[in-house]
Amino acid sequence: MSLESKIVEDIKVAMKSKDQGAMRTLRAIKAAILLHKTSGANVELNEQDEIKLIQKLIKQRQDSLEIYTKQNREDLAVTEREEIEVLQRYLPQQLSPEALKEAIKAIIAESGATSIKDMGKVMGLANQKLAGTADGKSISAAVKELLG
Repeated sequence: MSLESKIVEDIKVAMKSKDQGAMRTLRAIKAAILLHKTSGANVELNEQDEIKLIQKLIKQRQDSLEIYTKQNREDLAVTEREEIEVLQRYLPQQLSPEALKEAIKAIIAESGATSIKDMGKVMGLANQKLAGTADGKSISAAVKELLG
């Protein structure tokens, strides 16, 4: 089942259960999908593109959450947290910090990286192999720790 059809079904469920947070978030996902379809790229969303789209939406909400937290706007921060929680349901299972480090160690061994100078090479491989299972920030932190 494609992400779009799953979202449509989940919107129906959210409407029946009167879950405003889920409805708002699911409609945002649907809007992002429609924007991609009408962008003129003439390319269907594959699973990897769907994951990137959801990660982008999560990143936007995390940035907003950070701003709201700094400005002591807990009322707005709660909304962002709800939306992040709903969005994360559509991503593959995230790696634990320990599993992430093990995966990065394997990638470092595979690439032959020895110092922090090789970070770009490791990050490229890691982002390809771990797409959807870890965010870029945590991948970067793990690579720096292991190479540094």
